[in-house]
Amino acid sequence: MKAIVRYTYGSLALEEVDKPTIKDDEVLVRVRAASVNPYDWHHLTGTPYIMRIGAGLRKPKETAMGVDVAGVVEAVGPDVTGFQPGDEVFGMRSGAFAEYMGVREVRIALKPAGLTFEQAAAVPLAALTALQALRDKGKIQAGQQVLINGASGGVGTFAVQLAKVFGTKVTAVCSTRNVDTARSLGADRVIDYTREDFVQSGQVYDLILDVAGNRSIADRKRALAPNGILVLVGGPKKGRWLGPLTSALMLVLASKIGSKKLMPMLTQLVNEDLVALRKLLETGQLKPVVERTYPLHEVPQALRYVGEGHSQGKIVISV
Repeated sequence: MKAIVRYTYGSLALEEVDKPTIKDDEVLVRVRAASVNPYDWHHLTGTPYIMRIGAGLRKPKETAMGVDVAGVVEAVGPDVTGFQPGDEVFGMRSGAFAEYMGVREVRIALKPAGLTFEQAAAVPLAALTALQALRDKGKIQAGQQVLINGASGGVGTFAVQLAKVFGTKVTAVCSTRNVDTARSLGADRVIDYTREDFVQSGQVYDLILDVAGNRSIADRKRALAPNGILVLVGGPKKGRWLGPLTSALMLVLASKIGSKKLMPMLTQLVNEDLVALRKLLETGQLKPVVERTYPLHEVPQALRYVGEGHSQGKIVISV
């Protein structure tokens, strides 16, 4: 089978590799689509350098790339009970930039009916991050004022929609070219950050989901209501050693002062959450925003585009 592999940080190759041999609790998926995340860019480049402690100091320990996947089950292990050959599925597992992958059944769910494979592949990491950030970290409640800073990317486009599902008043912050997209996703108010500063507006919010990570902690706290919650999903790319981790650490320290809660976010793959997202997608309450689709051999170009930080919604790989 063909797969994107990397043997050194910063370089990729499309090669013929062996088809995976699945374990007893795994399914073999014929990959039909994958999607690209900032996570993949960091793994390609090996930055911030602190991540190399686990990923490999001089060269990557793992050659496979890509985590979001959608495809068709081709075979199942003897311990698999939830899937059978022919099932259309989506989920997360390292090695999605390939024609086949082996994955444990707890890491996938049935693909939402009515979605293409490309649309389904755009969902897992970004939508799980948005859901868990709002629900688990942000303790979102109906009627709250919620601000999404960085509303036009993968996580942001899902966050705007999910915040509306939870019954809140949503303010989306994005650039001029993405204003119409944010409105179309249901935002009650859209702030073009090139023309207006949400910190200086005087409006305060019960919950801020910060994907952009481009404001100081003082600015973020100023825009929070008393007892408000800030959840940091993204952060500035500057800093080769710690990168966004610097902002996360500073946030934890700053949260010790005052009544406003400031917390970083770490996404976890929870199968029940994948199923919950599937139901929202099937009922039309949630929809993926796909800006561009690349073929498998153009994964390097797709990663570079995502690495530039200006993609609208998700970038998808068609396999």
